[in-house]
Amino acid sequence: MDSQSMTTNSSDKWTKSQVLWMQYWTPALLSFRISRIPDFRFRPGLYARLGLREREDEELVWRPFSMASSPDADYLEFIATLVPDGRFSVLLEKLKIGDSMCIDKAAFGFLTLDQLAPGRDLWLLATGTGIGPFVSILRDGAVWQCFENIILVHSARLAAELVYRDEIAVLAGKHSPGQTGARLHYLPIVTREPGATSLTGHIPQLLEDGRLEAATGCPITVETSRFMACGNPSMTQEVRAWLNALGFQTTRRGVHGQMAFEKYW
Repeated sequence: MDSQSMTTNSSDKWTKSQVLWMQYWTPALLSFRISRIPDFRFRPGLYARLGLREREDEELVWRPFSMASSPDADYLEFIATLVPDGRFSVLLEKLKIGDSMCIDKAAFGFLTLDQLAPGRDLWLLATGTGIGPFVSILRDGAVWQCFENIILVHSARLAAELVYRDEIAVLAGKHSPGQTGARLHYLPIVTREPGATSLTGHIPQLLEDGRLEAATGCPITVETSRFMACGNPSMTQEVRAWLNALGFQTTRRGVHGQMAFEKYW
């Protein structure tokens, strides 16, 4: 089913879409795609609100999800964790291909490359499903021409939760020394399965003790490094405080900064 099949007259602010594809990484972690109207536009890193309900006479339950798809794709892709007894999760778990889902007609957020000053190295820090906006960024060709190094750090509890690992490994092979565009450094971290990855520990700790710099050979400086972070609020807060202490700033009053964070969690 193509994107033309989406109903567009649901409301002034949202529209109905159809589920096109679903993949369960674990029993509680899935990616899914929905149809996309041609005039829905977004920059990689933005999010949209998705709505579900049991019956047409019930109120919609809305939740924000970052797009994981390329901005050029004819579908919209998202990653979700099923929360036990969560209002949205209960409805999402029942979905099948062909079912309806509502989506806002606008995209939101500030986790986009245009929020950052030019730099040499782009650090993408994610926990859990926070990797979603970074998958979208990596699927967009523009980012590869803007930096010399892209460092994707993804922390998950279990190895099975390192979503898109195979696709990221392929991208890392395409963007390696001697190739055109940025070099991709992929640093997966598993926190609850000892030995599953070479790096272990929480992202703020790995930044503070220098292990992420050592693993990539990319020194962290205000002049050359740019940071984007999405995921667990404690991670983003600790990373922000650490970077602030080094002199990093977010964009404000039209002056581009060196770091950006997602706040919809």
